Amino acid sequence: MPRDGASSGPTVRAGGLWQVFGANATVALPDEVALGGSSADIAGRLLEKGLNPAVRGVSFDVAPGELFVIMGLSGSGKSTLVRCISRLVEPTAGSVEIEGEDILAASKARMTELRRSRMGMVFQHFGLFPHMTVLDNVAFPLKVGGMARRARHEKVMPIIEMVGLDGRERAYPRELSGGQRQRVGIARSLAGDCTVWFLDEPFSALDPLIRRQLQDEFLEIRTRLNTTIVFITHDIAEALKLADRIAIMRDGEIVQIGTPTEIVLRPVDGYVSQFSRDVARGRHAKVGSIMRTEGEMGECGGPGLRADMTLETALASCMSLYDPVPVLDDDGAVIGMVHPADLASSLQVEES
Repeated sequence: MPRDGASSGPTVRAGGLWQVFGANATVALPDEVALGGSSADIAGRLLEKGLNPAVRGVSFDVAPGELFVIMGLSGSGKSTLVRCISRLVEPTAGSVEIEGEDILAASKARMTELRRSRMGMVFQHFGLFPHMTVLDNVAFPLKVGGMARRARHEKVMPIIEMVGLDGRERAYPRELSGGQRQRVGIARSLAGDCTVWFLDEPFSALDPLIRRQLQDEFLEIRTRLNTTIVFITHDIAEALKLADRIAIMRDGEIVQIGTPTEIVLRPVDGYVSQFSRDVARGRHAKVGSIMRTEGEMGECGGPGLRADMTLETALASCMSLYDPVPVLDDDGAVIGMVHPADLASSLQVEES
């Protein structure tokens, strides 16, 4: 959830957001809204007119310092939604506020200023300039803003070091691995001291091992920043690993918003439960989500569980209380012993 010291108001607020593609969408949508019904009803009527309602009446808030993940299958509208929020595409209807400012009312010049000073963006495709070094790629937004060469290089070197590219600042994109190129994209998005960071599937094009490594590094970078993050992914494991809260999208609508524990343990419908069907629940659910607070507590002893422990860790701690048990062969003869704690710890997946 939001880090300590965060203010009470949302950093990002979307209200009744629609993105409808097709001719005369801005005329057709108000007419259909006036007819009433759910967003699904409205979307159905728009589809009958040959229009494509990619985002359908979406509303949510993102708190200061929160890492808010939007996830869904391909075509669910998640990437279109983040482009509406950052105004890379113009929403057909609704409202978007960034730190209390109505960005849909902002002029083109004001949006340019916001993107330079407050809004960082990272996309799946790195978009690096092949003729520029790492240093110049990262510093490019500052160059566009008119900052002198030496000053911008001095400013971005700590960012390059933070993303693990120190020593590679004079290299060109062709000399870098895929993971290193994505680090350049991340560093470039941070060059303007952004307070809101939009990331659209930044790791999905990478190999699984590099992807996990970058996720870990991303979480480490986050601890050093005072930044609110909206992160797009189609990967439930990535969402559960990174998010404070997750919004699950289907057909342009948000069907559930919740913490990782809520998404895994209390899905609102079969669609959401399908995402977490193969998830090891013990790695994401916390003791506090299942503990009982009613009735006599008594003199509780034991391994000293905490509410913020994962169920997996708690189980391993509880199993340490039990004695070893024999292991038998097919004839019933004892061939060894196993301690319950070893069983529990063997099932644990070490966090990288």
